[in-house]
Amino acid sequence: MPRVVRIIAFGLGIFGGIVASQGPEYSQQYRQRLGGAIDELQRVIARFDADASVNNETQGTAIARLRSSPDDLISRQGVAMQANVERLGRLQTHREAMMQAGPFARVALMLRDGDQDVMEAAYHDFEPAMPVTEEGLLSTAIGFIMVWGGVLLLAGFLRSLRRRPRTRDVARA
Repeated sequence: MPRVVRIIAFGLGIFGGIVASQGPEYSQQYRQRLGGAIDELQRVIARFDADASVNNETQGTAIARLRSSPDDLISRQGVAMQANVERLGRLQTHREAMMQAGPFARVALMLRDGDQDVMEAAYHDFEPAMPVTEEGLLSTAIGFIMVWGGVLLLAGFLRSLRRRPRTRDVARA
């Protein structure tokens, strides 16, 4: 195989490794954002619960009271608070599942069940980095091997197509 092809394959392999390493890094930044979203929802709900308690209400009865109000603004606040409580439950369940998942399963779990708002926020603020965790290093190696090997296989295949079968000319006497 020509040296140029091997050099190109190696360079693309390094690029593939860098790109593949960003999956675990994005997942880590997503988990940080997820924790922040949970913390903020907990604060909002705690304030609501304190206000409900001062008025001798539980969270559920206070939400029901707001939702049943004939005043549209107040009714919408009840709907919004119910949505906050439900979202907090989903996010906490999701974070717990991610913490229990193995290194590579976290990325798959994030992609499959991730909160869309948190994923978009993480994407907008994403800063590429080279993770030195086990999953980051393995992702880098896997990305390198897949791209490097793929380029070499493709180059070998294309070279075999260019070769024409040689036929021996037999001189007729």
